[in-house]
Amino acid sequence: MKRDLVEREWTPVGPGPRPPEPRGRSLTVNLAESPLTWLHARGHLSDRELAAGECLRRDYEAAQLAPAVTMRWDPVRVAGTAAAGAGLHASERQLVARDRFERAVAAAGTGLADVLWRVVCAGESLADAERGLGWPSRSGKLVLRFALERVAGFYRLP
Repeated sequence: MKRDLVEREWTPVGPGPRPPEPRGRSLTVNLAESPLTWLHARGHLSDRELAAGECLRRDYEAAQLAPAVTMRWDPVRVAGTAAAGAGLHASERQLVARDRFERAVAAAGTGLADVLWRVVCAGESLADAERGLGWPSRSGKLVLRFALERVAGFYRLP
């Protein structure tokens, strides 16, 4: 797991930006830790479920489905150029990743796609996802595990 540790000041609402001069308590925050790695580190997800979530997140990011700020100015491949036979172009890789992401979410099922998107792709905590979906407390973990098992089956993870 990648670690990106920063020191943050503890505020009444949680960790805040680090002030130039510390006034009170501080804590170290791992900015690279996702809700999935947090659940896995505490024994709530198996290695297979974590791998399925990471595969889904990788496809989501490769498909560039998150809102973009600017336009892409990558060169367009033209048939007959030297780069034409060098594999897939960036736009083609994006389309393939989007198709794979959509098929993985479809394999999870319509009722499970919402929690997958919120926790795996958007990086919401389980508590926030449960509130957003109107679910009872502590029900999201079980539903997320069902969804990740189906996604692991789609990606054919051992």
